[in-house]
Amino acid sequence: MSKMTLAASLLTTVFLAGCQSNSKPTEAGTTRPDSTQQAAVAAPTATSSATTDSTQASTGEPMSPLDSLRQIGPKITGAIMPNKRIIAYYGNPHSKKMGALGEYPREDMLRRLDNQAKEWANADSVPVQTALHLVATSAQGAPGKDGYYRMRMSDKTIRKVIRWAAEHNSICFLDIQIGLAPLGPELEYMRQYLELPYVHLGIDPEFSMKTGARPGTKIGSYDAADVNQAVNFLADVAKKNNLPPKILVVHRFTQGMIKNYKNIKLNPNVQIVMHMDGWGPPSLKMDSYRDYIVKEPVQYTGFKLFYKNDLKKVDMNSKHKSPHLMTPDEVLALTPKVLYVQYQ
Repeated sequence: MSKMTLAASLLTTVFLAGCQSNSKPTEAGTTRPDSTQQAAVAAPTATSSATTDSTQASTGEPMSPLDSLRQIGPKITGAIMPNKRIIAYYGNPHSKKMGALGEYPREDMLRRLDNQAKEWANADSVPVQTALHLVATSAQGAPGKDGYYRMRMSDKTIRKVIRWAAEHNSICFLDIQIGLAPLGPELEYMRQYLELPYVHLGIDPEFSMKTGARPGTKIGSYDAADVNQAVNFLADVAKKNNLPPKILVVHRFTQGMIKNYKNIKLNPNVQIVMHMDGWGPPSLKMDSYRDYIVKEPVQYTGFKLFYKNDLKKVDMNSKHKSPHLMTPDEVLALTPKVLYVQYQ
């Protein structure tokens, strides 16, 4: 068994959920537990594919019109990488179990993000740019009205998280899990938000179900053509609105999630991050980074850290006697240097 095959085998048994945790968001602001936690990816159970605010509970916060969001936020005038390292909190405000973004009340969450960013600023000379990474379209375990097995967050929810980021001098990422939907319309749904200079995009092949399988039953994939479609879309947004380069984060934690990587085309208006998205003990995460990110390079690299899932197993290949979360120094030891770090 080759090293790569061995790593893939280990991923199947250890990386149980990729970028997902134990629940999915609902637009009513509640969470629903997954029906299984032992599958290769967690199987969500939400059924709605609505895109309106009609079922969303009020947060009591004043909502800013999209136009007003153009007047606030970090002043992005050029390419962010490689001059800055992005430290992001991932999740959804309607789920406490999808990640740090939704696990804590807003002010507590932002305070934790700042403290995490300080650790990176103290560990390295590269300046830090904080970010919120919202799951803006979530794969679902039921087909919904259109049969696409995905739920788009409402305009109200998306604007709320963008505003959180903007008022905190942070950038924002909108992440898409397409299920069985075609990618093009899902990109278009995000266009008006991506026209803001501090809003960027993530696409998740884990939930791109080209075989027609239900999300959560198998790990999905994107071809280079899909990545290029997202790149060209972002380049179009940047050029039409005279914006600095957009960032595209592409999640990956298995060999098969990205196909034909050599055909991915770079574009001066888009910065592509290939993001090591799996969870497990540090030695496995580092092996995966080498096998799926370093060995198939595109442009910039990312690395995800799970506050809970990474602590499920002791790393038998390390000096640590108990599970531990990788420190900035440990991640910084990777080559090439990681410029996008995501916490879930």
